[in-house]
Amino acid sequence: MRALFRLMLFTLLCLLARPGMASIYEQELPAELFSQPEMCKWTDCGAVLPGATAFSARKGNPPYVEAHSQQGSQRVLRGYVFLSTDIVDTMGYSGKPIVTLIGMDTKGTITGVRVLKHSEPILLVGIPENKLLAFLQQYVGKFAGSRFEIGKGNDGATGLDAISGATVTVIAENQLISRCAVAVASQVGILKETILPQAKLQPATRQYSWQALMDMGAIQHLTVKPSDVGAPDSGAPYLDLYYGYLNAPAIGKSILGEYDYAQLMSGLKPGEHALFVVANGTESFKGSGFVRGGIYDRIQVKQGINAFTFKDSDYLNLYTLQAAGAPSFNETGIFVVKSRKFSAAYPWQFDFLGHKLDKETGAKTFSVFSSTYWLPGDFLAGGRPYVPEEVPTWIKAWQTKPLAISLFGLWALAVMLFHALRDRWVRKAKRADKRWVSWPKTASWLIAIGFAGWLEMAQPSVTQVLTLIHALFGDWHWNLFLSDPFIFMFWIVIAVTLLLWGRGLFCGWMCPFGSLTELIYKLGGALGLKKWQRRLPARWHGRLRLIKYLAFFVLLAVSVFSMPWAEKLAEIEPFKTTFLVGVLHRSWPFVLFWTVIIGLSIFVERPFCKYLCPMGAALALPTRFRLFALRRKPGCTTCHACAVGCGSLAIDEQGRIDQMECLLCLDCMVMYYDEHSCPPLAQERKRRGKAGLPLTPVGKDGHYIPIKPLQE
Repeated sequence: MRALFRLMLFTLLCLLARPGMASIYEQELPAELFSQPEMCKWTDCGAVLPGATAFSARKGNPPYVEAHSQQGSQRVLRGYVFLSTDIVDTMGYSGKPIVTLIGMDTKGTITGVRVLKHSEPILLVGIPENKLLAFLQQYVGKFAGSRFEIGKGNDGATGLDAISGATVTVIAENQLISRCAVAVASQVGILKETILPQAKLQPATRQYSWQALMDMGAIQHLTVKPSDVGAPDSGAPYLDLYYGYLNAPAIGKSILGEYDYAQLMSGLKPGEHALFVVANGTESFKGSGFVRGGIYDRIQVKQGINAFTFKDSDYLNLYTLQAAGAPSFNETGIFVVKSRKFSAAYPWQFDFLGHKLDKETGAKTFSVFSSTYWLPGDFLAGGRPYVPEEVPTWIKAWQTKPLAISLFGLWALAVMLFHALRDRWVRKAKRADKRWVSWPKTASWLIAIGFAGWLEMAQPSVTQVLTLIHALFGDWHWNLFLSDPFIFMFWIVIAVTLLLWGRGLFCGWMCPFGSLTELIYKLGGALGLKKWQRRLPARWHGRLRLIKYLAFFVLLAVSVFSMPWAEKLAEIEPFKTTFLVGVLHRSWPFVLFWTVIIGLSIFVERPFCKYLCPMGAALALPTRFRLFALRRKPGCTTCHACAVGCGSLAIDEQGRIDQMECLLCLDCMVMYYDEHSCPPLAQERKRRGKAGLPLTPVGKDGHYIPIKPLQE
């Protein structure tokens, strides 16, 4: 047995140390790639546009690069290369952008797609990145104006094969590629550019106070806290910013007054739009590095695929605010959008780009803080136009599998209902008829393995525990946790059952990998291997079970300094090899580690769950605070019958149940109520028989119900 555990430890060390773990996950990219005009000096643009040998500087809005080739003495335009982060801000499952380089020829055909950097944990140690490359290859040769849909294309859409287990990632990447390709193709004339109709503004009938404009949504508020940018808390906001649209007469006259509003409008050309921006805080929205002739690099406006920045010639001074009740601000200004592509009738987005300190690397990066603005319908003739709402990525993930989600919910409810009524079922499961408990367990294991594990790839992991812990102390993003419906539902079930019964319901009944190893152990015994199946001695069990707690705290500590490294070390869980990737698609250290654990599971019941699982350790800690525990009676302190049959070794010599280790198999509860199997009950049954007393039913406390004395 010791030799097997040493082999398992050696295999894990090989797995974590293997050189092949390098990938584009959190790949270090040069800052110049995102900021310098000569984009293709910092990445291989030719990889996405074969045949191109020369590349221009960034041009256009949104930016793209022209790609040329040399044919004799002629320089021929071959197409265009563009970086996704220059055009859209679509986020993946991780809540971070998937940095993608895209090539397109002069006819609008996509020639190549290459991910330069991603932060998707599922592609780090789960699904191989070559599956992502195969997914991206489906875009090559397709027209940029096509409508791409994941799955079977409907109504003329081009269908794309998804990556099983990475639904959110591929939905986000599909949106990203589609929007970027359309944006550049429209700009260079391949597609007809869609120009939004300009707003028809209502005349001013009255002037409004500052608070009234805030309540109507005519003034929007954007706050950035010091903690949002990794700065120490100075007691003052990093940025407390307000902004609004001045062309609307009622807003402009309320903010500026009649005279200044008239002066502003007389200076604007047709198709130009004035926005006021005011702020307090330790940071400037104008930017400390602004120079004459430059641009205000801290703020920008986005509408659809179009982004609008401001030069010094687009700025006007704002001296006073005339709206009643307006606060005082230490920084004010008016910025003019000089483009007919902008329409005040439709929603738009105000972005502030702040310096953010990366605690892991110490480097400063730009982080975007956004606020959405839509002119109130009262100020638009005919009200707001209809705008089809873009469905968020996480909602699309839920819409793709309504039947499977419903079945998953029914399974979870059935298991929880069974445990809520468990006393009724264990009392039925007498010594000769244990099927009342054994069959529900087996059915739940099969559903967990086949449906939740292999079909839906919904195996909860310690990486999600770490993400949750960091989210509680940082920015909470619901869309991150909602992005995978089955994992989200699993965690709702875990949270509820952890509070009620402890870790045992999930770990013992619903965990796909735990269910698999339990069934392997049961099958091993049924196939004649029972005589070789062993339990570790109590002293060894007591020591080895601490490994999983050590593993969890090591992962938690590492995650504080580097979440990517913590996610790599989380490969101590063989879940991804089992359900996400498959044994045949992994390198030998993963396969060897998985084989050792599965092989050991034939002879030792749930060895991984008992001794190595950091996820189980994370759930065991709050189990101390569960509401309901398994019943015990005074006779349990000297009787070892339940302990002998406890597969999880959670019952000690004094008959106490360690709820942190208990997997709620309920075998001890079947015995607890069985007057033939439970020694204290059997003794009481014999005593009553000898005394000629009737055998009354066993009560909830596990004792015979006392006989009331006959009244004279």
